[in-house]
Amino acid sequence: MKFAKTLACLAISALAGLSGLAQAQWKPTKTVDVIVHNAPGGGNDLLARAIAQMLEKEKLLPVRMQVINKPGGNGAVAAAAIADKKGDPHTLGFITSVWIANPLTTSEAKVTLHDLTPVANLLREPALFAVRADSPFKTLKDFISAAKAKPGELRQSGGSVTSRDNIIRQTLQSATGTKWAFVSFQGGGERLAALLGGHVDMMVIEPQEAGEQIRAGKLRVLAQIADTPLAAYPNVPTLKQAGYDVKATPQIRAVMAPPGFPKEAQVYYEDLFARLRLTASWKKYVEGYQLEDSYSNGPELGKTIAEIETDMRVQFQQAGIKLVR
Repeated sequence: MKFAKTLACLAISALAGLSGLAQAQWKPTKTVDVIVHNAPGGGNDLLARAIAQMLEKEKLLPVRMQVINKPGGNGAVAAAAIADKKGDPHTLGFITSVWIANPLTTSEAKVTLHDLTPVANLLREPALFAVRADSPFKTLKDFISAAKAKPGELRQSGGSVTSRDNIIRQTLQSATGTKWAFVSFQGGGERLAALLGGHVDMMVIEPQEAGEQIRAGKLRVLAQIADTPLAAYPNVPTLKQAGYDVKATPQIRAVMAPPGFPKEAQVYYEDLFARLRLTASWKKYVEGYQLEDSYSNGPELGKTIAEIETDMRVQFQQAGIKLVR
């Protein structure tokens, strides 16, 4: 009996080992489609295209990765497109925190991140308050003072009303008793063009979108949404250092997959992105664009999403934004 039990245990172990080996050996066999909610030029679009190039350069992916732009509905169109690919191991989505925010406030957003499969958290992205280089505003305090003196006259370009751009605007307005207008644009390129063209006075922009314009002397940075000053802007204060100790919604850059995603595919992609972050290409990218590497696997990403959603509910309620979920 003892010998038989030993043989049974060995058989079970062997089967488990074969199962694990089968999972580890799974690889994509055709082009991997990465769906983003931006039009070309937006932050998520730029990140997705950079990652596709890095994976090719580092020879980490045996097939091509192509970016599919699905703008519209503040992430709702892209989320629905991913959900329609149920069980497809060759479809991924690159998401930001707006994918968490939008379903909370928009009943038309039928798909939430809870309906999709978390794969990996990649980054936390700081942001910058930027104005044109010839703007009269030298500091964030200058802008706030002008907004207080002329309620509603100053304008900020941004994304949706549930984007980090608008959430931090609402939070600052509440904390300072000021008002300024929010002009919504679909794409990051349009938001930046509005600022450079003098059609708005300020914008909240990600470092990777702003870097070239800042280096060219076309933009001035007033403050940073970051815990500590970024290396590229050591003399620019954070919100807290500028005198505004308010909570800012973190902007995550993460990878989701369709519902019913095969476990072996999830294991593969978790490992793929874990290996990418160890490469010289990734480290150079993160440093060059002043990003925060915050890799975690699928289950941990799920917890992060839940935490951000809880914080957003509080912030939306404080800003008087109606919740639908």
